[in-house]
Amino acid sequence: MAEVLTWVIERRVVLADRAVRLRKELVEIESEVARLEAAEVVIGQFIEAERSGTADERVMAEELERVTAAPGAGGLLLVPHREAGMDESVLPADYQAIMKTVSGAAEAVPAKDVSVKLGRGAQPGQVEPVRDKLKRLADRGWLHRTPAGRFTALPG
Repeated sequence: MAEVLTWVIERRVVLADRAVRLRKELVEIESEVARLEAAEVVIGQFIEAERSGTADERVMAEELERVTAAPGAGGLLLVPHREAGMDESVLPADYQAIMKTVSGAAEAVPAKDVSVKLGRGAQPGQVEPVRDKLKRLADRGWLHRTPAGRFTALPG
């Protein structure tokens, strides 16, 4: 019976490691997709402007800079690492809503509760994106994650 328990533990560890690697790969893929979507929009605008004879290289260059320098484009972090003097206003709106929900809780909250309070639901497919955002906020110093997987706001 001990062999079965050992196998289960080993299998869980292997799968947990694989899940971490896949999450990291997914973040990289989503970043690349965002960059390609931005490029597609700008190139499409340029092609349309050329067809209509209104192409202005300066205007297009400014638009390209605006689109590609936005958070999340070109590999920039949507959720920056927290530094002294930073407030939640530097975070995207959905992350600000998560921060407000966690900060307003009297005790550490699980991802499911945050998802429900945000109106996203309690099903696994609805909770997991919220859990990923909570983990990202914790990894970047915005929240504290307890050993039980619950989240609390950091003091200050």
